[in-house]
Amino acid sequence: MGEQSEFHAGDPAPNDGVYIESGVRDRVMGIENPQQIKLKRGDRFPENTNDDRVWVNKRRVQPK
Repeated sequence: MGEQSEFHAGDPAPNDGVYIESGVRDRVMGIENPQQIKLKRGDRFPENTNDDRVWVNKRRVQPK
C-alpha cells in the first residue's frame, strides 16, 4: 500500500513541498492557472476553487 497522493481541504500535508490543484480526472492538464501552495509537514490544505478538485504534490504531476 502506497502513500496517499490526493488531498482534500483540511487534510494535513504528509511532507514539506509544493502542492498543486488538480482535477480528479484531468490531472492539471485541463486546469488553466491552477493554484499552487507551499506547505510544511502537518500544515492543513486550504479550500480548492472547485469541489471536484484535489491537491497533489507538484513533483508527482507528469506533463504529457
